[in-house]
Amino acid sequence: MASGSPKRGVKWFAVLLVVAAAGFAAWWFTGDARKAPEPLNTVEVTRGDIQLLVSATGVLEPSNYVDVGAQVSGQLETIHVRVGQNVKEGDLLAEIDPTVYTAKVDATRAQLKNQQAQIADRKAQLRLAEIQFQRQQNLYREEATTRESLQTAEATLASAKAQLAMLEAQIEQTSSTLRAEEANLGYARIYAPMDGTVVSIEARQGQTLNASQTAPVLMRIANLATMRVRAQVSEADIGKLEPGMRVYFTTLGDPDSRLYGELDYIEPTPEVTNNVVLYNALFEAENPQGKLLPNMTAQVFFIQKEALNVLRVPASAVQGNTVQVLDAAGNPQAQTVTTGISNRVQTEILSGLEEGQEVVLVSRDPRSGAGGNPSFRGMLR
Repeated sequence: MASGSPKRGVKWFAVLLVVAAAGFAAWWFTGDARKAPEPLNTVEVTRGDIQLLVSATGVLEPSNYVDVGAQVSGQLETIHVRVGQNVKEGDLLAEIDPTVYTAKVDATRAQLKNQQAQIADRKAQLRLAEIQFQRQQNLYREEATTRESLQTAEATLASAKAQLAMLEAQIEQTSSTLRAEEANLGYARIYAPMDGTVVSIEARQGQTLNASQTAPVLMRIANLATMRVRAQVSEADIGKLEPGMRVYFTTLGDPDSRLYGELDYIEPTPEVTNNVVLYNALFEAENPQGKLLPNMTAQVFFIQKEALNVLRVPASAVQGNTVQVLDAAGNPQAQTVTTGISNRVQTEILSGLEEGQEVVLVSRDPRSGAGGNPSFRGMLR
């Protein structure tokens, strides 16, 4: 019995040693005091541009266009252009059957010729009446004719003058009618009123046009060299805009290309859609390559403020007027800075930092409390 006691003591000591080692290991690997800190999330201070933007959605439309209509009625005989075709001012676009208008012009011209022939006869009769009246005056002075004959000659002369004046008035009226008929005949041929592109054709060959009340629209010609962007801006942002401010936009087909312009004006009357109040802000953009087309959707950005080629850091790195920078040993240190504009993504640094310095990004994880990188707070404790 006595000889067995030391062996049991050694065994118990070994067991206790193992339990203690296990407990120490558990404490070492799971205890907060020995927990390895998480790596800091840092980023370099860079130099670049910062823009404070007001965004909106817009639609493209031609800056200048004309709806080409028909001024006379009739059957649309020929359309000489197609959609997308470029035209010059004066190019023939379409023709209406001119048969009726040609007949009217011919009839009026014939009437005018008849009246012109009559006026030659009236002038001859007037000349004869003047001669007879002069003869009667001479005879009356010599008492070789009666006063009644003189009065008759005088009345004949006055009648000849009146008939000539009446016929001259009829000729003026007929000439005016002829000009109108010739104009209507000319309107049967429709010409381009401006340089541009045919963006739509509303009529079809063979269609009968009725221009007695309103001019039927045949097609639209637009100047696509300069486009207008009509952007709809919410009432919450419209007060941030003013004419002359810079603006750029992208299209769905080319989202990487920015096209710039200047805000021209804001329409004062809003559009209300589903209880949302939107104001139209308009500006123009050059379209030398013709890639911008009517009714394209544009993502518009009005530049409220901008800072070019400035020091900047992510907005999440700035807390008040301080940032956390890494020292030579890699430990975070609070650094006071002066900030400029911020667009919620990046913040301009006016002083306090240099390009290339490492700053700590502050986490917004709700599990970390009021804010701040959990690993960073662990290192500060």
